[in-house]
Formats: sequence, C-alpha cells, structure tokens
Amino acid sequence: MYRAFGYAHAQSLRLIDALRHRAGQGTVEYVALILLVALVMAGVVAALKGFKTDQGKSLGDAIIAKIKDAVRKVQF
Repeated sequence: MYRAFGYAHAQSLRLIDALRHRAGQGTVEYVALILLVALVMAGVVAALKGFKTDQGKSLGDAIIAKIKDAVRKVQF
C-alpha cells in the first residue's frame, strides 16, 4: 500500500515539474508572432514609401479616426 502511494506521489511530482518547464512557452511564442507581424508591416511600409496614390486614403482616415476615438474613451 505504501509503495503504491509513493509511486503516485512521485508521478504527481514528475508531472508538476514537467508543467513548470512549459509555463512560459506560450508567452514566448506570442511575443515572437507579434514581432514577426510588426516586422512584416514595417517592411510593407518601407516598400511603399515612394508609392504615391490617393486610393484608400479615405479608408485610412476613417480607421485612424476610429482608433483616436477609442483611445480618447479609455479612462484610468
């Protein structure tokens, strides 16, 4: 009986130890994904720096206005 409890206790400690080593893995992956998206967006902006057009300007202005409104509504 004691051997079974000892075995169960050892297995539970092994499981807890395994979970501790993976605790920050998701955070690292999300940060890497966000940095990758930011890098791609910066590349697109840099590539289109010399491209002159007014297409999408009204859409861009509408998006910027909505973002500014949302930021103004944030209260601390």
